[in-house]
Amino acid sequence: MKTDLHNAARGRAWAIFATCLLGFNLSMFHRVSITVISPELSGDLSLTASQLGDLSAAFFYGFALCQIPLGMALDRLGARWVMPGVGLVGVIGAMLFAGSSSPGMAVAARAMIGVGMSCNLMGAFCLFAAWFPPGRFATIAGLYMSLGVLGQLVATTPLVFMSQALGWRGAFWVVSAVALVQVAAQAVILRERPPGVEAPALLRENPLKGLGQVLKMPAYWIISLGQLFRYGCTMTLLGLWGGPYLIYALDLNQVQAGNALLCAALGTIMGLPVFGRLSDALLGTRKWVVLPALFLLMVQFLTLGFLPHGMPVWVVYGLLFFIGLASSPGQLMFAHIRELVPAHLSARAMTATNLFLMIGPAVVMQISGLLVFKEPDAITSSGDLWGVWLFMVAGLGLSGCAYLFVPDSQVVKKYRDKPVG
Repeated sequence: MKTDLHNAARGRAWAIFATCLLGFNLSMFHRVSITVISPELSGDLSLTASQLGDLSAAFFYGFALCQIPLGMALDRLGARWVMPGVGLVGVIGAMLFAGSSSPGMAVAARAMIGVGMSCNLMGAFCLFAAWFPPGRFATIAGLYMSLGVLGQLVATTPLVFMSQALGWRGAFWVVSAVALVQVAAQAVILRERPPGVEAPALLRENPLKGLGQVLKMPAYWIISLGQLFRYGCTMTLLGLWGGPYLIYALDLNQVQAGNALLCAALGTIMGLPVFGRLSDALLGTRKWVVLPALFLLMVQFLTLGFLPHGMPVWVVYGLLFFIGLASSPGQLMFAHIRELVPAHLSARAMTATNLFLMIGPAVVMQISGLLVFKEPDAITSSGDLWGVWLFMVAGLGLSGCAYLFVPDSQVVKKYRDKPVG
């Protein structure tokens, strides 16, 4: 009987993983889905370049502004109903976006999508902490985030083909239908904890007081700073300056530039589970996996400024792959902050950190835009983007130096040598 219960709990754990993963795939899809359909969107809704930028940013701002209240809700109410409830907002937003008749309506819909996608990472992490052994948390989280990147890939060529066949509106009606199925599956499958496991004692305190405890921790601010620059710099390269840099500064054609950006995505996909396993099972540390990665990423962004026009394409592919690889240990920062706070504050700590993760791309993109004094098609060399690279290098270097003062997690050390299954 005990074995049957164990097997049932294990099956439920992986079913929870699968339903959450589909939601995270949708989140990653929506983050970059505007890029490939922008010509159709601009023509259909009469969007200016500025309005197109607002449309992209609306998702991130809607997502980011939810993080603090979301953390309180997860700690107080649990993920079982918060995740499908918030996800339903995303379904409605996707439907409104597909039916948008004006730029304002499209921006509002994108913000709703951001709200709806805001729980697919932090809510899942809360469930994984309950359903999987602590010594496997970073491994499971790394696998989850690695597979989640596949949603980002769907928003490239597959979305082009789908929009060509159905129109961009038809494509988003399909995505809305998938999201509705995913939310319904979560409502059926999600459970807060395995059978027989007692709920932790709920402290009847003002949730803002608990948040205040997190905000008073220097480690929280340092880890959040690392997330802001790590993710912000990487997304700014892949989602804004990578194309002009590769095509105009390095003289790659569009296919080669696309392949280079794909190499960065592959580096991230490969690195997430590898570094999670390295942290959990081999080294038993969060800090000493994250810290070297921040400095390595800094060096790689500095290298971008020295690549000459006509650089062999395999060198560019390799550098972009290793940038994606060096960025991937950032997922360990969530495990790190979760293990530095009391259990009843874990969701608030992770969502408060995720706020900086999602604000990072918007902040770095906006500042980097002020540091480029040419139109994208007027860029002729890597040096034309030196202001961008040096800003990123400074931010990553500052983050790495500050991370030296963060205490390491003691939780992962406790479980490193325990058998897992």
